[in-house]
Amino acid sequence: MLAGKRILLVIGGGIAAYKSLDLIRRLKERGAGVRVVMTAAAQHFVTPLAAGALSHDRVFTELFDREAEHDIGHIRLSREADLIVVAPATADLMAKMAHGLADDLATAVLLASDRPVLLAPAMNPLMWANPATRRNAAQLAADGIAFVGPNAGAMAERGEDGPGRMAEPLEIAAAAERLLAPAGPLKGRHLLVTSGPTHEPIDPVRYIANRSSGKQGHAIAAAAARAGAQVTLVSGPVSLPDPAGVDVRHVESAREMLAAVEAALPADAAVFAAAVADWRAASEAAEKMKKDGGTLPPLTLTENPDILATIAHLSNRRPRLVVGFAAETQNVVTYAQAKRARKGCDWIVANDVSQRSGIPGGVMGADSNEVHLISAEGVEHWPQASKADVAERLVGRIAAALGPLEASA
Repeated sequence: MLAGKRILLVIGGGIAAYKSLDLIRRLKERGAGVRVVMTAAAQHFVTPLAAGALSHDRVFTELFDREAEHDIGHIRLSREADLIVVAPATADLMAKMAHGLADDLATAVLLASDRPVLLAPAMNPLMWANPATRRNAAQLAADGIAFVGPNAGAMAERGEDGPGRMAEPLEIAAAAERLLAPAGPLKGRHLLVTSGPTHEPIDPVRYIANRSSGKQGHAIAAAAARAGAQVTLVSGPVSLPDPAGVDVRHVESAREMLAAVEAALPADAAVFAAAVADWRAASEAAEKMKKDGGTLPPLTLTENPDILATIAHLSNRRPRLVVGFAAETQNVVTYAQAKRARKGCDWIVANDVSQRSGIPGGVMGADSNEVHLISAEGVEHWPQASKADVAERLVGRIAAALGPLEASA
């Protein structure tokens, strides 16, 4: 919880600013004291009166305020907070932060602070994908700035859809709790996790998929968050709730998953637990394919991108530790060892997903798992346990492999 914590909320100028009013309420529900700084643009979307009524404190808007600046108020604001949250973090605000500009109260406070900062980006998908924004986001991440979101979905602009929606207030509050929680073994680390199946469309009705439930990948993401990591979870279609304190990117196909994974880099470690479809239809039919007198329609397959191998072979943004999964029905260890060498990853977590696995109904969709951890040092056989316990053990091994943050700096 955030009891007794002081949070400075910087509201940027975007349509998502209306969510920041609910965020104030969510933070205060958790016991935090909230002060608000609003940019000039933010005041076109929500009013200082509304923010002040919810925060029960004065709202700060001007750098050259005669009442507040007699004692260098922007310095005081930056130092009296335990955490600074920027929501929405617009492309403009992120650019100013990345380049050290301080031409208004919000940017002056951010530049003058030595406190942790959490950004909740919100902008049009093309703005988020723009190379300039990607460079700024990478620079801010390298500077130690934490991110939550953006999420994918419909935009305020009619017909626009994609990554760029501000994270929901509950997600931001959970991320704030994680940042201010006592240090865990992965505090300050960024872990990237993939989970679930992918759906590869054949026509508007049918798709190629597999039986992955996402339970193991989601359990790994949740365990990493509990260990103090900043976690980005790229999830295929599952029926599971998003893990608390985790930045979740929802995708459908293998190509969407690869794009989301690449956008989430850099990361200290990446765990590829998703069961990505190996193939997709070479061309997706625009209309539902109909039976035609018993004649089978042609279905030509093409290979999907290999997400694990792609990331494992990166030259400059490769995570220090890349972990793959191997779901096999025979020769489990032998096939997994070959896969580790072929893909170029550091570890492979292999499991038997056949009906011979000893797990009633098979591993996929079950709540337990029995795995082998395969590395350059050899093979470790882990006994059958709940997927949550497997996740905790794996996350513990990841923390030990990465070592203390200070030692690797």
